[in-house]
Amino acid sequence: MTSSQIGQISLPQSAPKVSGGSGQSERFQDALNAQMSKDPVKLSAHAQKRLDESNLQLSDQDKVRLGQAVSQMGEKGAQRSLVLMDSLALVVSVKNRTVITAVDGARANTGAFTNIDSAIIV
Repeated sequence: MTSSQIGQISLPQSAPKVSGGSGQSERFQDALNAQMSKDPVKLSAHAQKRLDESNLQLSDQDKVRLGQAVSQMGEKGAQRSLVLMDSLALVVSVKNRTVITAVDGARANTGAFTNIDSAIIV
């Protein structure tokens, strides 16, 4: 690498720019909002396995509802939340916006949830 190559980073044409004139920060915010609406929460491998075992799937609408609940818990300072949604109990890492585990209604009635600091009913 030559000294003229150091510090040169080229972005694809479609990449939003963060700094510069007006309008560029709005493009960044629009891109961020679009990404958040596409995938408001992630599922850990363990959570996905639990959902598969119960023959359950989270619809896009469920993910949006869950994402809104996670955002609300984040505003309250929560770290790990129990989210009760329809017939599911989900333990979510608020900071990482990741579902750690999922339990269907039948199993939720027979267990205890530990290592959580908050709960929300969606």
